[in-house]
Amino acid sequence: MEERKVMENNEFESMLQEALKIPREGEIVKGVVVKVTPQEVYIDIGSKSEGVAPRYEFKNPDLKPGDEVFVYIDTLDGRDGRTIVSKHKADFLMAWDRIKDAYQNNETVDAKVLRQVKGGLIVDVFGVDAFLPGSQLDVKKVKSIPAFVGKNIKVKVIKLNKARKNIVVSRKEVIEEEIEKQRERLLGIKPGEILEGVVKNITDFGVFVDLGGVDGLIHISDLSWTKINHPDQVLKVGDKVKVKVLEVDPQNLKLSLGYKQLQPHPWEAVAKKYPIGSIVKGIVKRIVDYGVFVELESGVEGLVHITEMKWGKPPAHPSELVKEGDKVNVVVLNVEVEKQRISLGMKQAVPDPWSLIEEKYPVGSVVKGVVKDFGNYGAYIEIEEGIEGFLHIGDISWTKRFKSPEEALRKGQRLRLKVLNIDKRDRFLELGLKQLRPSPWDEIIKRLQPGTDLKAEIVEVGERGVIVEVDKGLDGFVPASQLQKKGSPKENYKIGEELNLKVLRVEPQRKRVLLSEREFYRAEEKAEIAKFKSEPAKINLGEILKAELEKLEELQSQTEEGEGQ
Repeated sequence: MEERKVMENNEFESMLQEALKIPREGEIVKGVVVKVTPQEVYIDIGSKSEGVAPRYEFKNPDLKPGDEVFVYIDTLDGRDGRTIVSKHKADFLMAWDRIKDAYQNNETVDAKVLRQVKGGLIVDVFGVDAFLPGSQLDVKKVKSIPAFVGKNIKVKVIKLNKARKNIVVSRKEVIEEEIEKQRERLLGIKPGEILEGVVKNITDFGVFVDLGGVDGLIHISDLSWTKINHPDQVLKVGDKVKVKVLEVDPQNLKLSLGYKQLQPHPWEAVAKKYPIGSIVKGIVKRIVDYGVFVELESGVEGLVHITEMKWGKPPAHPSELVKEGDKVNVVVLNVEVEKQRISLGMKQAVPDPWSLIEEKYPVGSVVKGVVKDFGNYGAYIEIEEGIEGFLHIGDISWTKRFKSPEEALRKGQRLRLKVLNIDKRDRFLELGLKQLRPSPWDEIIKRLQPGTDLKAEIVEVGERGVIVEVDKGLDGFVPASQLQKKGSPKENYKIGEELNLKVLRVEPQRKRVLLSEREFYRAEEKAEIAKFKSEPAKINLGEILKAELEKLEELQSQTEEGEGQ
């Protein structure tokens, strides 16, 4: 009996509590979806009539009967008997306190971009729609706003209006805050530090490493000492790595890292194996215009520059001395570990012929050589391999003047020459050809005294005068002012024409004899007059003068005819 009484009391209390749970307008209640149509959702909220809410307020596309939802009661059992409820209002009121706290505490919250609207985006924050203006999307101009739809982002609440249910958020402020934090973190990092991190992302140009809130870049060139085609040949996403800080730029938020700098440089072993000055054997692998590449071992090649291939003047092209596949001895001149380069020399592997040049070819000695090439002022003569001398154009002949060395010499011609000077430092050997025989000028000066008459053939005609051959190898010059015919020498004289001349003077320095045609004929005229004066008087003075005038007129006439030609 007592037990039955207790059960009845419990049932009464339960019924009383259920009676007290009757929904009221302005409350948020939990209900059960009983029906879903394209326009509306019907929800059992425990009242006489089911609550009705617009379908668009429910973000779940798979909403179905039996799902539990929270709604706000706008109108309970209205005039038409319908109970109007709102999912939006329930969501807003339920999330308000959290949103308000986030706003007041300047917290960063998660949001999902739902759709694009005029001026920005609508995002979901704690289940409530909030507006993200386009100007608050990023610190820099955004190329495509629609690209954000469907993405999860971090935002800050920057504006609230409960009455209007208006929430404005900003992604830009989150980015600015993160930038400032990164800048502060970067200020605490110094070049040269060794840090640990995790590979976060890999691109064609390098690897991004997360160093605990700060991202740094290992450029592809700082990943490996050897050449690689892509960074993923060295590291993978998720790898834990130790890196060396190469450069810190807080202003531009850049952190340059090095990975290879903590790995042994493979060329350090190369530098030890091939010390500077050592002589090694190699194989000619490639020939280029500026030298040859010699392989010392697999993967290690050095360059022999064209200037280091032979003593003396370099070859016109390296292929003159070697061909691909040749085995050569070379000397290590320099090893650049960082640039992975070795400079080699071929000529250093053999004795320098210039080391004993003064003993072997002293000044005044006679040597044999071959004409190898020409310059503007002379010829290059090879005495032996690695020893080359220079024969100046002025030292070819005592008497003959040449405009270019090719007038007197030819390539390949063998000559005997005299060593005139040695410049060991600049590897310069001065040679002479004319010095093999005495200067003929003393004899020429004696033989061709001023006033001496001679006949000579024209070998060259110029505006300033004519050049004649006095003797073989000896030129004479007749200035235009000393020619008998007036006017341009080129118009009045021809090559091969023989002239009667008188020596004015000998000029050894200019390698010529200065001559005059005019003086020759003047002397003839004077001799003719002197002849007449010395003859006995056979006629009277008037006849003598008359005869002399006739001869002068005849001579003048001949001269004018010659000038006309």
